[in-house]
Amino acid sequence: MKQVLRYTVLGGVVALLAACGSNVKLDDTPVESRTGSPPPADSTGPRTAQQGSGVGSQKVEPVAIGGGSTASANLGRVVYFDYDSFVVKEDFRPLIESHAKVLATNKGKRMVVEGHTDERGGREYNLALGQKRAEAVAKSLALLGASDAQLEAVSFGKERPAATGSDEGAWAKNRRAELKDR
Repeated sequence: MKQVLRYTVLGGVVALLAACGSNVKLDDTPVESRTGSPPPADSTGPRTAQQGSGVGSQKVEPVAIGGGSTASANLGRVVYFDYDSFVVKEDFRPLIESHAKVLATNKGKRMVVEGHTDERGGREYNLALGQKRAEAVAKSLALLGASDAQLEAVSFGKERPAATGSDEGAWAKNRRAELKDR
């Protein structure tokens, strides 16, 4: 009788854990570093403007750093993410590079990266996902020249939505990381 009870309890615990699990493992999604080498040329498709005409010929736009807080005030401040993801999209690389350059030039400057999610999912999961988003942006900034001491990653999960509503438009605006000077 004790063994039947033990297996019943064990089966219930396994079923409970399976029901609480998520299809996306937050620690299994890689954060890629794409610094140091140009993107590979694809012989099957057309070359993009970012690929340039050959190795080492990438066009890099200069960032004017006037000094102080006004330099970063003109830069974008929000990185948006896909649903259930904390992978920083290539579209936001120029924004992150610009902020990293400002931080690298001004070692006394500090930045807080706030991670946010949409309303879907549980509170704990969204706090963890928001933290992973903030850490992914902070790691990207650090890889591009900012020091770890200048950066702080925090999560607000779904607690501070940028847009209200329960549609894809509102959800897309809420899946973000905000870069704020400290």
